[in-house]
Amino acid sequence: MSEHKYQRHVEKDHAIIDGIDVSGIWNRMWEPREITDFDFTNLNKVLDLSGAESMGWCYQCAQCIGVCPVDNVGSYGPRKLYRKLQNGMDLFTHSDLWLCTTCNNCLRVCPKEVDMMKIMPAVREQAILEGNVPGELQEMLQNVAEYGNPMGESARKRIRWMKNLDEPVRDLSKEPGEVDVLWYVSDYFSYHPRGNDAAQAMVRVFNRLGIDFGILGREEKCDGDSQRLCGESGLFEELVEHNHAMFEKNPHERLVVSDPHAYNAFKNHYPELTGSEYPVQHYTQFLAEHIDQLKEMLTGRFERKVTFHDPCYLGRHNGEYEAPRTLIEAIPGIEFMEMYRCKQQGYCCGGGGGGMWLDGLTGEHTSERLSENRVREAIMVGAEVLVVCCPYEVSRFEDAVKSTDNEGALEVMDIIEIIDMCINN
Repeated sequence: MSEHKYQRHVEKDHAIIDGIDVSGIWNRMWEPREITDFDFTNLNKVLDLSGAESMGWCYQCAQCIGVCPVDNVGSYGPRKLYRKLQNGMDLFTHSDLWLCTTCNNCLRVCPKEVDMMKIMPAVREQAILEGNVPGELQEMLQNVAEYGNPMGESARKRIRWMKNLDEPVRDLSKEPGEVDVLWYVSDYFSYHPRGNDAAQAMVRVFNRLGIDFGILGREEKCDGDSQRLCGESGLFEELVEHNHAMFEKNPHERLVVSDPHAYNAFKNHYPELTGSEYPVQHYTQFLAEHIDQLKEMLTGRFERKVTFHDPCYLGRHNGEYEAPRTLIEAIPGIEFMEMYRCKQQGYCCGGGGGGMWLDGLTGEHTSERLSENRVREAIMVGAEVLVVCCPYEVSRFEDAVKSTDNEGALEVMDIIEIIDMCINN
């Protein structure tokens, strides 16, 4: 039998050590295995991209795997991607490219700072240029390019949620000018039926607080953060240019947003292109500053057991964990309990990084949706209401409640809906 190249060894025919005969096999010493037979072509294709260099820093400690939400329901994570690239996987054409939700949990624990928040957009951008993009994602990107929102709805319909609202709202697309608060409503609050509920609640709360606020109305467009993470940097730049012009057109003291993804975009990425810093706050941060006034207004009670889902782009990406909890704990009668995975270790809903529009693809590679996994956890801790503060999450979690057969056992509500309910009851 011929000797395998990785079974090279040396041994002495005659060897006596401290009087003990260890001749032959007993003194065999194996030579170190040299890892030289990998084809690094596809790994180098990734490393050559601007922003993706850190993929090569992985030393395979696997810290990321234990915290990767996708690995929790499948097989994924930066360490596994690195290993596959070593073994010749072409990430530019592989489905693994689109499974990352850019939740930032891997970077939180990575000792080498392998940054999937930069790697994935860089590789995805090249994949899109080469025509390698899932159909369901392509449809969303086309809708945003043509209509300014992922639903493909007309800009004129962006304010139809106000149609039956008996509350004053200043529409800056009709009455441009200065306001104290410019409220960026977001796509899902504007177009999704459940988002409409939260948008109307926000108006009522703002008005009860006496806030001088306005919205961009039909001139508002998608913030573009998810599209940027999908690799569509050109589309992101167009959205930045448009929204920045609208912000400049309507001077304001505060830019308040409903969506953590918009918060991330305006705070961290718009300034890179516009050179302007934005006075941006997530609505929970803004309302937390008015907590004393709110407490006086919260006359109704909410006698329910609730738990809270930390949005990745408010929490891990931007370090805000307390503002939502400040609001929740101020609600009379509420019984608040944390899920096992919360705050820095919070689990992802699956909607980030383009995942909001990739349920078909991810369903082929996971045992269940991330949102379903999270709903099961909320049920496990005994919650009756899963509280959220991201426009993606009400629809994602309500679908997950149905698909896990938990209708009637768990309700999904935005924080602003509960506040509105307790002010007006």
